[in-house]
Amino acid sequence: MSRFGALFIAAAVLAVIPAWAGVACAATVTIAPGGLAEALGTAAADDTLVLAPGIHPGPVTISMPVTLEGRPGSVIDGGGRGNTVTVEAAGVTLRRLTVRNSGLSLFDQNSGIFLGKEAAGAVVEDNDLTDNLIGIYVWGAPDVLVQGNRVRGRTDLRRSERGNGIQLWNAPGTRVVGNTVNHGRDGIFVTTSKRNEFRDNRFENVRFAVHYMYTNDSEVSGNVSIGNDVGYAIMFSRNLVIRNNQSRGDREHGLLLNATTSSRIEDNLVAGRYATPVEQAANDDDIADSDVPHEVGGLAESARTGTWKCVFVYNTSKNTLRNNRFEDCEIGIHFTAGSERNSISGNAFVNNRTQVKYVGTRALDWSEKGRGNYWSDNPAFDLNGDGVADEAYRPNDMVDRVMWSFPAAKLLINSPGIQVIRWAQSQFPALHPGGVMDSAPLMAPPDLSNTPERKAQP
Repeated sequence: MSRFGALFIAAAVLAVIPAWAGVACAATVTIAPGGLAEALGTAAADDTLVLAPGIHPGPVTISMPVTLEGRPGSVIDGGGRGNTVTVEAAGVTLRRLTVRNSGLSLFDQNSGIFLGKEAAGAVVEDNDLTDNLIGIYVWGAPDVLVQGNRVRGRTDLRRSERGNGIQLWNAPGTRVVGNTVNHGRDGIFVTTSKRNEFRDNRFENVRFAVHYMYTNDSEVSGNVSIGNDVGYAIMFSRNLVIRNNQSRGDREHGLLLNATTSSRIEDNLVAGRYATPVEQAANDDDIADSDVPHEVGGLAESARTGTWKCVFVYNTSKNTLRNNRFEDCEIGIHFTAGSERNSISGNAFVNNRTQVKYVGTRALDWSEKGRGNYWSDNPAFDLNGDGVADEAYRPNDMVDRVMWSFPAAKLLINSPGIQVIRWAQSQFPALHPGGVMDSAPLMAPPDLSNTPERKAQP
């Protein structure tokens, strides 16, 4: 071989060596029951640890960017101590695991899966979490994906003693998608965060399906809440999109907006239900909750027969409520406590015992650009066929205000004096002391059946 050829081969070898020398290949290791803690202590970055069937004792801590997967029949059991699985590294993936039996300290926020501040970009998907205090807690970690998990909370504890199904604190960019949560305190509880997405989740047998506090620039869409105390409690937040969600048979409120500003609430369905006295009595301990604003001097809660309010708008301004359907509640929408500068149009209020409760003196027109809302109790005519009623609709009158302020006055509801007052107001609209008016009420409700979420009915 010539000298030039030898030099060329040597240079080629030296050029290739840096590309592979010192780089370890990621390993896939099967872990037998009892060996998980040791395997996590010796694992290298990007390793995949596969749990063989059987009980794997916890608690365990993951301090390296690895993938931890479970085979059918494998269980990580926390033994009732602390967090069953704690993640303290970025880029960790937890997949197809069964995680159970965390500690029971609310003060220490014991969780099935706890993602600390170092766990940026973690993926938690397709796991079963049972009998943990908190199912999954994202504590300060950004850009986490929590997807397709099945969370079942403790049923042996009183609701006030339980943790939340999925909980977030200061977790910007985190997405919670396609999970199911049963039992526990709240389905999802988030506070002090931003740029989050909660989408296509399902909640049953919890207090609040989604409990939102101090979380901005985020989206809640395509979720389903069934038979909970409150569907969506959106509080002290701004710049949100609340879209295509369903609340079915939630007892207290379908949608609660408290100090929510500059947000869009559209294409949602709140379908109330009517409970038997036995069902209502069984849920009395859920009604008086300090996290929910309550009216003073209204109808006694024990007198209601089903879903209390489809929507409760409390101290909430500069929002758009459009193309929603609110039906079969005691009150369709309760609007109070300084809520103003909201745009409310294109909605349907159907078969609510009281369509609107507004105890203010300001005159509010709930229509926009010649389009108002649909009211099932509005005996309207549309002579020109444009889809808008020929006369304005007023859901409340002076008698309603008297009844709200003095519930005992309902004894006189059918008296001649009350009938005279109502007749006078119908003949002389100037007698109305402010309140809600819809100057362009719709003749038909908006159609929500074609959205993907409505096609997949629960």
